[in-house]
Amino acid sequence: MKKRPVLHVILALWFSGAAVSAVAQAGGSRLDRISAAKTLKVCIWPDYYGITWRNPKTGQLSGIDVDLAREFGRDLGTNVEFVDSSFARLIDDVTQENCDVAMFAIGITPARKERLAFSQPHLVSDIYGITTRGNARIRDWSDIDRTGSVVAVAKGTLHEPVMREKLRNARLVVLDTPQAREQEVQSGRADVFMTDYPFSRRMLDNAEWARLVAPTSTYHLTPYGYAVKQGDEKWQARVDRFVADIKRDGRLAAAARRHKLETIVAP
Repeated sequence: MKKRPVLHVILALWFSGAAVSAVAQAGGSRLDRISAAKTLKVCIWPDYYGITWRNPKTGQLSGIDVDLAREFGRDLGTNVEFVDSSFARLIDDVTQENCDVAMFAIGITPARKERLAFSQPHLVSDIYGITTRGNARIRDWSDIDRTGSVVAVAKGTLHEPVMREKLRNARLVVLDTPQAREQEVQSGRADVFMTDYPFSRRMLDNAEWARLVAPTSTYHLTPYGYAVKQGDEKWQARVDRFVADIKRDGRLAAAARRHKLETIVAP
C-alpha cells in the first residue's frame, strides 16, 4: 500500500511526458504544449528597469512585465520560467523557441514585425535623451541634432533605426550594449544617449550624473507588446487575449502604478 503513491507519481510523470511528446509530434499549437508541460517560458531582458529588472544585490526580478508574466502563468494554470534575453538576441530567442513568449516591453517596429508576431500593445513610449549634468552642448531637445553633437544608441534597440532616420546633423554612434552607451556619455565621448521612458527612470533614480532631455512635443511614439513566433495563430490569439483581459480587469493599470509607469499605459 505504501508504494502506491510513488507508483502514482511515476505514472503521472510518465503520462505528462507522453502528453507533451504527443502534442509536439502532432505539431499542435504552442498553447497545447504549454498546457501539457505546465510551464510557460518567458524571455526577459533583466536589465530593463521597471519592466524586467534583476536587482544585482538580491538577484530578485521586478517590473511590470515580471508581474504580468506571473499573471499570465496563473491564467494558464502553469508555472513561469524566466529566460534571460536581450533586444539583440530577441528574434533568435523567439524564433529558435528558447522561450514561448518575449515579455519585456518589445517595441513593435516594422522590422520586427517581419520576423515576429505581436500582441496588441500594452505600453507606448516616446524617445528621451540622457546627458550629463555638466554637458554644455546639450541644453534642451533642440540641441541634440546639431553639428558637433554625438548621439549614442544601443545596437538592436528600436532607437537605432529611428535615430538613423531622424538625425540630419549630429553624429550617430551605435554601441553593442546599453552599458556602453552610458559609459560613452558619462565619459564625454558622446553627448547624449537615446532611450525610452522606463529606462530614463532608471538613470534618474540611480545615476547622480544623469540629466533628462525630454522632447518638447511628440517625437516618435512606439507601441510595446509581447512577441511570439510567427505561424501559430492559436498561441498568438491567446497572448493577445491576455493583454485585452488585463486592460479590462485593471491588472495592467495596477501593475503600472506599482512601477510608476502609469503615463505610458496603452489605451
